[in-house]
Formats: sequence, structure tokens, C-alpha cells
Amino acid sequence: MRALVAFVATVVSLTVGSTEPAVSQAYPSRPITLVVPFAAGGPLDTLARILSERLRAELGQSVIVENQPGAGGSTGVGRVVRAAADGYTLCLGNWSTHVINASVYNLSYDLTKDLTPVALLTSNPQLIVGRKSLPAGTLTELIAWLKDNNANLGSAGVGSASHASGLFLQQRTGAKLAIAHYQGGGPALRDVLGGHLDLMFDQVSTSLPYVQDGQLKVFAVTADHRLAIAAEIPTVDEAGLPGFYISVWNGAWAPTGTPPEIVARLAAAFSRALDDEAVARRLTALGQQIPDQAKRSAEALAALQRAELAKWSPIIGAAKFK
Repeated sequence: MRALVAFVATVVSLTVGSTEPAVSQAYPSRPITLVVPFAAGGPLDTLARILSERLRAELGQSVIVENQPGAGGSTGVGRVVRAAADGYTLCLGNWSTHVINASVYNLSYDLTKDLTPVALLTSNPQLIVGRKSLPAGTLTELIAWLKDNNANLGSAGVGSASHASGLFLQQRTGAKLAIAHYQGGGPALRDVLGGHLDLMFDQVSTSLPYVQDGQLKVFAVTADHRLAIAAEIPTVDEAGLPGFYISVWNGAWAPTGTPPEIVARLAAAFSRALDDEAVARRLTALGQQIPDQAKRSAEALAALQRAELAKWSPIIGAAKFK
């Protein structure tokens, strides 16, 4: 009996004296929720569902995808900000929710102070596409044409990637564009296909099929390297607009205060999921680019987010819209 009492006392002493929370020692012991701040069926939702299958095997627990759309993604991000910092509620966000929204919405939280970066996941550069009847054949010719004509550009909505890209193009080239906002990228792209709009910045996965069958002109990909699935498309550097990089990158965040050892466990699980051959094939087919392992870390995501905030906040701020 004395031995049993001594053993129990030792266990209690070690638990109380430990510098690591008890929850982290057994993590994860219950299902994990990935909050997607957009409706089901979109690119971020698809990414979450592909990764959740592999994360379940990596973490030994169910991974539930929960869609919380609203206010450009800020509603779902706010849900994670207010969640317990225990590693069981994470946010899958992107360039729009974690950079652009800082300038578009009056957020009730701070994107860099109230969330802890976990892992950089994938990125999706934009294609600069135009109606097939545009007289320009190259990006250099397109820029010259834009300066001499009253062109219009399709936007998936205020603050969207296509909108911000159009503002960036105006800043870099001096061209004046009439930006037409739609309720999503699909309707805008349909009007480019129909010849009612001149051009658009669009995701590779949605516009590439139309480029390949000749329904759209493509001028460049907004990255510093060519696409693996469409190597014939030049980069903006090659096409005459060097450094004009735009990428809708995706990442995972946890509430601030989440124990570092839990963040590290999650980051490793996400990285291993991206290394899975089946996962990589599915993401590549969707036009998603997977970063090298060294660029997936929490530190890499934090550095990227800071750099993007510094780049885009002045561009969005100069447009003076909310």
C-alpha cells in the first residue's frame, strides 16, 4: 500500500511540475476541426478535404472540415480566433483571408497577433487571360493595347484575387481599367469567354481548360517559374513584366497561445500529407503548387504573410475601398 501511495504521489508531482500542458502530452486525443472560411466546393474547401483524409492517418484522429463562409472569409477566421488554443480547432486560410482582408474589412481581430501560423500548404498563381478576339498576342502587346484603349477587367468580387491583381496591374503599367465586380469568378470568366469583358486574372484550374481548347488567350502566369501542367505558358518575367508575382497561397493557422509542441506536431503532419504521392497528384492536377519542405514551416508562413501584408496593404489602401 505504501508503494502504491508513493507511486501516485510521484505521478501527481510530475504532472503538476511539468512545464508542458497535459493536453499536449496526449495530443491528439479527440477529433480535430479544420475551419474553411468559404462555402463548400471552392478551391480551399477542396484542399481541406484532400488533406483531411491523409491527416487522419498521420494524427490518428478524425479530421472534420467545417465550412463557415461570410464576409470574405473573415467570419470563419474569427471563429478560430475565439476557439480554445488547444490544437483542436484550426483555420485553413489563404492570401485573401490573411492578407487582403486586413485592408478591406474592419476586422475584430489582428491577423498576425491573434493567430499562430502552423504550415504553408500550397500556392496557386494566376493566369492573365483575355477574350480570344483581343488584338494583342503577347503580354507586352497587351500592356501597350491597354494604355491606348478603354479596357475592362473581370473581378470575382471586391477584395478578390482578380480584383487585387487588376489594381496591381494598373499600378505597375499605368493602364486605366474599368473593373467589373461579379459574385464569384465563374460569372466573370463566362463574360470573358463571351467576349463581353477584355481580360481577367484567374486561377489555373478554372481557366486553363479554356486556354487549351482555344476559347481564351493567355499572356502569362504570375510566377517566377512555369507551370508543370502547362509549361508552354511564359512567366511574367519572360513575357515582359518582371516581378509581377501574384499567388493565392494557402496555409493553416491555430489560435494564438497554442502550445509550440502541438504546432510542431501539426506542421509535421501537414508536411507529410503533402509528401504523399496520391495527395500530390490530386493537388497538382488542380493547378496547386506544393512548396519544398523547407518552405512549409510555421516560420516560413509567418515570414510570407508579413511580406505580403507589406506589399499589398498599400496597393489596396490606395484604391480606398472597404
